[in-house]
Amino acid sequence: MPVADLVGRLWEEDILPALTDYIAIPNVSPAYEPDWALKGHMVDAVELVRAWCAARPLEGLTVDVHELPGRTPVVVVDVPAAGTGSSAGPDDVVLLYGHLDKQPPMAGWLEGLGPWSPTRRDERLYGRGGADDGYAAFAALAAIQAVRAEGGAHARCVLVVEASEESGSPDLPAHVEALAARLGSPSLVVCLDSGCATFDRLWATTSLRGNVGVNLTVRVLEEGVHSGAAGGMVPSSFRLLRQLLDRIEDAATGELLLPELHAEIPPGRVAELTDTATELGHGGGPFPLLDGVVPCHRDDPASQLLARTWRPTLAYIGADGLPPTGQAGNVLRAFTSLALSFRLPPTVDPDAAVAAVVRALGADPPAGAEVTVTPHHSAAGWSAPPFSPWLTRALDDASTAAWGKPFRTIGEGGSIPFMAMLGERFPEAEFVVTGVLGPGTNAHGPNEYLHVPYAIGLTVAVAHFLAAHAGR
Repeated sequence: MPVADLVGRLWEEDILPALTDYIAIPNVSPAYEPDWALKGHMVDAVELVRAWCAARPLEGLTVDVHELPGRTPVVVVDVPAAGTGSSAGPDDVVLLYGHLDKQPPMAGWLEGLGPWSPTRRDERLYGRGGADDGYAAFAALAAIQAVRAEGGAHARCVLVVEASEESGSPDLPAHVEALAARLGSPSLVVCLDSGCATFDRLWATTSLRGNVGVNLTVRVLEEGVHSGAAGGMVPSSFRLLRQLLDRIEDAATGELLLPELHAEIPPGRVAELTDTATELGHGGGPFPLLDGVVPCHRDDPASQLLARTWRPTLAYIGADGLPPTGQAGNVLRAFTSLALSFRLPPTVDPDAAVAAVVRALGADPPAGAEVTVTPHHSAAGWSAPPFSPWLTRALDDASTAAWGKPFRTIGEGGSIPFMAMLGERFPEAEFVVTGVLGPGTNAHGPNEYLHVPYAIGLTVAVAHFLAAHAGR
């Protein structure tokens, strides 16, 4: 049976039913669910993935749940090399990666949809975590199964499925260290947690931004007081907070003002992203903008793409101290807190960035207010090493086999902390970072969906470049 036919059957008969069950599990990442160990959802998600992988008809397959005290577990799937004609040596390893923890549910799901209510509508499977990143484990094993069924060869493959990625992967380094002997020195790393600019070809990610999270609190009172009595005498915590934010961000343009948050963009990346933007005709959208809202750099797709991949940005992702508008009494509030999420260029040192933000926000508190700046996570970005000639050919062939078009490259604005860590640990490895997060899939937001035909095509592509790796 041709690879595409086999993969399509596996998806319809085996993967989609399991992925549907997976979406229904509210396995929110530990950063958003501190009681994850007591809730039991992590156990359910891990067991679902473990059991499905263990049931694959792959001779020599082993599946383990690796556990460390106080940390989220990791599913480790080990598939021995197979096939004749392989040039892969006995110690050659392909490391594949995915994760099974999820972002919080978020509000705003369309009628009939919900984060834990998997719903298939034509080409889309809606629900939290299907595209980010529940599909990855299923697709990786299906690709290996397809290679073997076709009589092809592949090197030893180790699939690592972690459970803390949406929290910044704080638990993964300890697991990788503990599993060092099993992982060996991979010659190829395949990460299936990224995105695609279109659904008609393979897209390889060449860079990922870093990420820093900081909570900023401005407190002016022991408790809230009548706004009529205090207004004009007690400074507003919100107003003072705005002054602090002006130290780090130009409110008119969104440009970040701290030099430690910027990096020189390599000329090669500029040329690559300019070519991609020219082909796409946009900077990596579309996004569900309201009528009349003007996107940044709207007349320059290349600048749009560079801005979302190699320039720092700031998002205000949460707030405390602000009651809902329907319950907002006439009170001058005691404090205002904001959660700040910085996206950093791939080559920026996140520790230096954090230190610069803390200095800028914490110095000389306006009006003598109590200002607290609390960093809570940081992750380095990543810039891919150049593709070798064999890998370039393999990616082209894989994309052509799945979609009839050669592959393209693109930078991503998001973060995958695992990649920076692996890049340092395995400097000789080659990397294929790709995924299904395409136009409108809305990972992290409401109405997240998996584009099923693209997921099938990506599985076909992975099978082709795994076979190419074995014969390189």
